[in-house]
Amino acid sequence: MSSIAPTARTSSLLDFLAKERTIAGAGFNRWLVPPAALAIHLCIGMAYGFSVFWLPLSKAVGVSAPLACPAGTSFFTELFASNCDWKISTLGWMYTLFFVFLGSSAAIWGGWLERAGPRKAGLVSMACWCGGMLLSALGIHLHQFWLMLLGSGVIGGIGLGLGYISPVSTLIKWFPDRRGMATGMAIMGFGGGAMIGSPLAQLLMTKYATTSSIGVAETFVTMALIYAVFMTAGALGYRVPAAGWKPAGWTPPVANTANAMISSKHVHLRNAHRTPQFWLIWAVLCLNVTAGIGVIGMASPMLQEVFGGKLIGIEAAIGSLDASQAAQIAAIAAGFTGLLSLFNIAGRFFWASMSDKLGRKITYAIFFLLGTALYASAPSAGHAGSVALFVAAFCIILSMYGGGFATVPAYLADMFGTQFVGAIHGRLLTAWSMAGIFGPVIVNYLREYQLAQGVAKAQVYDTTMLILAGLLVVGFACNLLICPVEPKWQMNEAELAEARKLAHEIAPAGAPINSVQTVGGFSVMALLAWLAVGIPLAWGVSQTVAKAAILFK
Repeated sequence: MSSIAPTARTSSLLDFLAKERTIAGAGFNRWLVPPAALAIHLCIGMAYGFSVFWLPLSKAVGVSAPLACPAGTSFFTELFASNCDWKISTLGWMYTLFFVFLGSSAAIWGGWLERAGPRKAGLVSMACWCGGMLLSALGIHLHQFWLMLLGSGVIGGIGLGLGYISPVSTLIKWFPDRRGMATGMAIMGFGGGAMIGSPLAQLLMTKYATTSSIGVAETFVTMALIYAVFMTAGALGYRVPAAGWKPAGWTPPVANTANAMISSKHVHLRNAHRTPQFWLIWAVLCLNVTAGIGVIGMASPMLQEVFGGKLIGIEAAIGSLDASQAAQIAAIAAGFTGLLSLFNIAGRFFWASMSDKLGRKITYAIFFLLGTALYASAPSAGHAGSVALFVAAFCIILSMYGGGFATVPAYLADMFGTQFVGAIHGRLLTAWSMAGIFGPVIVNYLREYQLAQGVAKAQVYDTTMLILAGLLVVGFACNLLICPVEPKWQMNEAELAEARKLAHEIAPAGAPINSVQTVGGFSVMALLAWLAVGIPLAWGVSQTVAKAAILFK
């Protein structure tokens, strides 16, 4: 009997996680799905906030001050060194691995996700992300950086990729009438994860720090446990609609000139990358992200170097300020970074929702045209000493950076249909991985080159802004070339039926396909679900607003 019981329990667990068990029955409220997606995205979004750990980790051995490794210590040696502290540049490799593995894992396992369903993918994401943090905590305790790279960088990065795309296909199928808004709600959470995680990490490190410990290992363990609870709840909250379901009272758009860019047909995953539309959208995302991601990484030093003492009302370059003045403008620059985060998050929901009315192609055209104008004019605002105009320009730019992420899943659904949109989106995210290399290289290395040529720090970003504007012009051209997918790539009814069978999209026995509640929306359960994610998000926003307020004092 003992040999049979584990098998039965395993079979029961696999049945519970099966995609067929997540198909919604009669009376299910579709407004329960977005908070489930947010519960996962708000946790994995802490990847953006990991820089909060770099300074404490750079003195993990010395505690009060960094204990430098011997001169000439190689990166490979530093991976295994336990008697000296890591450099911040070394720690930054974890951040790089996050987005390399996010894009690659989403591309590799996107097809599996469509078959396995969001519940199973969400739980795997939780195991990878939280398990990676626990392994990193062990790496901090043993002072072995290779464990941190393996834990949060590789395993956690895989969790990022699966968690990021897990709700995309599901939300688009639940909200065919508002695709942009639906994906905007979830992907907004990824941008907002650092707003909650960073101040929470600061509080925990302060609580756990002692005279002999920086408190980061304990913080990793605590946050991993908190994230595990929220991500598990989110994964278990996922439901998928039965094949053929549509909202009550909604009529799918008929193909005509007005909505020619929205297809009612579906393209198979194996064919999507063979179309020019896939690569044009890939280029559109890559160029939009390249222009924005470099600015995010250099926002604080850029504001300080462009304006220097003008930020506190004195005419002085950044290098001539005393320690007290430098601390004041550093605080203002931190507020600027926080403000950019708010616009990044708000833009994800605002622009994605607007794309439901304007269309995806027009929305991206706005990103590129307006972005080009703002990048090109930013140096003039800097030279004129107009902090307000400079800050406003980059707030709008960052809103469109976030909006690009949130709008692209709906763009893909319009082009390729909804059957494989999650997997196609996963492959498209390789554009993000490439942009994560291009953007920082353009901004950071061009800055270093110009400084080496004797260019003043206040003018060092002028050429960079023009190059980024040029990238957006190329992006505008790519977006202009996007047209509906040729019929030869679209599946016929028999192929679609087979795909749905393989994806286990079968309605529960006795459940009418169109029985799901979609009018009225917020039941008590939905309200509780939204409060569970809304309260932490509101706390994170309040923390960020408090930091950004210093800009206006």
